[in-house]
Amino acid sequence: MPSDLKRVSRALLSVSDKTGLVDFAQALVERGIELVSTGGTHRTLSEAGLPVKDVSELTGFPEMMDGRVKTLHPAVHGGLLAIRSNPEHQAAMLAHGIQAIDLLVVNLYPFEATVAAGKPYDDCIENIDIGGPAMIRAAAKNHGDVAVVVDGADYAAVLDDLKQYDGSVTLTLRRRLAQKAYSRTAAYDAAISNWFANELGDATPPFRALGGSIAEVMRYGENPHQSAAFYRTPENRPGVATARQVQGKQLSYNNINDTDAAYEAVAEFNPERSAAIVIVKHANPCGVAEGASLREAYEKALRCDPVSAFGGIVAMNRTLDAEAAKAITEIFTEVIIAPDASEEAIAIVAAKKNLRLLLAGSLPDPRAPGLTLRTVAGGFLAQNRDNAVVDAMDLKVVTKRAPTEQELADLRFAFRVAKHVKSNAIVYAKDLATVGIGAGQMSRVDSSRIAAWKAAEAAKAANLPETLAKGSVVASDAFFPFADGLLAAAEAGATAVIQPGGSMRDDEVIKAADEAGLAMVFTGHRHFRH
Repeated sequence: MPSDLKRVSRALLSVSDKTGLVDFAQALVERGIELVSTGGTHRTLSEAGLPVKDVSELTGFPEMMDGRVKTLHPAVHGGLLAIRSNPEHQAAMLAHGIQAIDLLVVNLYPFEATVAAGKPYDDCIENIDIGGPAMIRAAAKNHGDVAVVVDGADYAAVLDDLKQYDGSVTLTLRRRLAQKAYSRTAAYDAAISNWFANELGDATPPFRALGGSIAEVMRYGENPHQSAAFYRTPENRPGVATARQVQGKQLSYNNINDTDAAYEAVAEFNPERSAAIVIVKHANPCGVAEGASLREAYEKALRCDPVSAFGGIVAMNRTLDAEAAKAITEIFTEVIIAPDASEEAIAIVAAKKNLRLLLAGSLPDPRAPGLTLRTVAGGFLAQNRDNAVVDAMDLKVVTKRAPTEQELADLRFAFRVAKHVKSNAIVYAKDLATVGIGAGQMSRVDSSRIAAWKAAEAAKAANLPETLAKGSVVASDAFFPFADGLLAAAEAGATAVIQPGGSMRDDEVIKAADEAGLAMVFTGHRHFRH
């Protein structure tokens, strides 16, 4: 029998989410534990026929100010914070009629859900819990004597301890619950502070808090010797964090990272205009295409780099249909993510039992604001999401020859893709499909040469007589610092170029483009993605 057991004689319950509450409270009553409660929780327990005191019987004060003040009282916090083995604390409790509270059960006002639902400012303010976090922190600090529950998923663990140890709770459980309690209040405060920053339009507040709730523990991280877990934040952005997994093995760390990259990329393509497919491998697109149908788009995307597509992630901007499902399942694919899927498509994918199918419900908005984070030694970098879209950019023709309408459509397409390719990024595209992608190189000319080589290899794989880059256009995520990268594209057969511009040698690059007969447009926007 552990020597650190603490008997539970009185419990204070105050919850917004009442899932499982009555059954849990009933089990406490059956153990002879006195219940104290507040507001709606008190009403729920009373209506269930359970004996429960109102917190006002402890404090001697009624709830007031629309419920803003009810537990902020020495009778509550003294009962939570008193160290039972401290004679002075015991004397203070006796002198002021404070009763010990041995178990606190609190989940907080649904602030995150209120914000996610787009409620007005005042509604969000009213859903900032004050008494709840104060009690949670008090109970967690005094976990030597008090157990604190902030998540209904822990009801069973508390009841197991009470059963096993005749009405007592172990220090091991109390410590685990205290850690979770502080994590919850930290994440809650982070959501509030970040909401305030957004409301104020402050992109660089003096303190930046982060918080999330665990979605699942991974088998390992990027490599087998690294532990990892997946956490969800309050951001209500459709994607891998919100998707329903219909079938397949557990997603790995790398699966989640790659699937996020694929779905964010495919969201650049308006599903009302055309079907679009993005195939990702190691966080980089290896094939992207638009088409009249998902199957057509997939076949065009696959042609760009069929070797890299093996074991890749496939994302689409429309409901997965049977024809697309048949095509995608012809080669080994790790994950398919779509807004939805037909029943026939789900049945086709089901034949590949390890293939993960995720349905996200809708597409993320590429124009929406947001925050992206990256850790560095001793800190982290925070920046606004890159929500610039080429359709909103004022494209400036800088060469003697302007692009044709078809070239312009392909240029916009290629620049959408380049936004999601690791820098230095070069994307060759033709007929609204990538035909060669160069990613993540230290020099832009190397990316350009790799993309051209990929286009030539893709042509060989398709038994075509000439490189896919012939007659294509090229997108660069940043300016060409020298003309060599642009000339490499011209040598590969490209006819038009889209790039941000802004180099000290822009005039030199423009002159080279004119001499090569290329059309070139500047966007004025860079899309570095490190």
